[in-house]
Amino acid sequence: MKKIAVIGLGKVGSLVATLLSDQFHVTGIDQYKPVEEVSYETIQGDIHDRSFLISQIKKQDAVVSCLPYNVNLPVAEAAYECGTHYFDLTEDVPTTNAIREMAKSSKGVMAPQCGLAPGYIGIIGASLYNKFTKLRDVELRVGALPLYPNGLLGYSFTWSPAGVINEYINDAEVIHNGSRKFVPSLDGVEMINIGGQEFEAFTTSGGLATMCETLEGKVDTLNYKTIRYRGHAKLMRFLLYELILKDEREKIEKILTEAKPAVKEDVVYVYAAVEGWKGEQIFREEFYSAYHPISIHGKEWRAISWTTAASLVAVIEMVSNGSLPQSGFIKQEEIKLDAFYKTKTGQLFLNNATTFKNA
Repeated sequence: MKKIAVIGLGKVGSLVATLLSDQFHVTGIDQYKPVEEVSYETIQGDIHDRSFLISQIKKQDAVVSCLPYNVNLPVAEAAYECGTHYFDLTEDVPTTNAIREMAKSSKGVMAPQCGLAPGYIGIIGASLYNKFTKLRDVELRVGALPLYPNGLLGYSFTWSPAGVINEYINDAEVIHNGSRKFVPSLDGVEMINIGGQEFEAFTTSGGLATMCETLEGKVDTLNYKTIRYRGHAKLMRFLLYELILKDEREKIEKILTEAKPAVKEDVVYVYAAVEGWKGEQIFREEFYSAYHPISIHGKEWRAISWTTAASLVAVIEMVSNGSLPQSGFIKQEEIKLDAFYKTKTGQLFLNNATTFKNA
């Protein structure tokens, strides 16, 4: 793998292209010209023009889609047609299912869901549950939050508003009482104490990727929840369901983006817990870490941006160096955490993690 196209040079895509350009020849493709000088080649074009899309992907060994979830599928289809490796960040289940079907006969890798959640959190979860001989519970939690919250929502849209609303509206897959099922997002609110501060966590869709399929019949409880400041879920339920804005996604995205713009100072919390047996004894294994903004190539990047981008780039590195399959669908829980951390980009997680203990 030498030549990689990154499609969509927004908050995360531009950093993905920057990180990849340290090791590969990168072509960034976007409808707009970058406003700042970048370390990679850029091409302006409309990815909705299929002939343009195909002509660009044919030149590449891999293509990375950093577009909103609802635009990923045409890029994946073009990569499949060209026999090119494909990677994306989507949390959208229907998009992933369509890509999995293509992966059954693909010449290259088809690897969606390579971000933070789904993505990194699934790799961490698997690294924990693989230590057990028999499982009981697997709980995965991630929160991308403003470090200094204001207002009742206690949130700012440092991540794609379309993606956030999508994961709040779609039902979430879980395993409960040993049965695989779907439950409503924004439900199952629980309190979490992190470093003496109380947060809430609630169910959202997509965070488990394919883990329910992998662990079906092997665990009593498996779920993923998003961490937010207290009161957030109640207000979002009011907006989406009592005001019925769930049926007007563009409107609610516009309202929330203008009301809660992105902030520079943010924090990403990652927490995973697994209970089960090792031999005859029952144990609980936990992973805690917090990530803050860091400087990359002389530019400050938000925590949500670099953790998402680095998760994706580390997986691409692993395909490139042969530590992951060279064709077909890649499940995040099949990726070894040690190998992930050994990549150049994966080391960012080791070098910039803040561990913490509950008070």
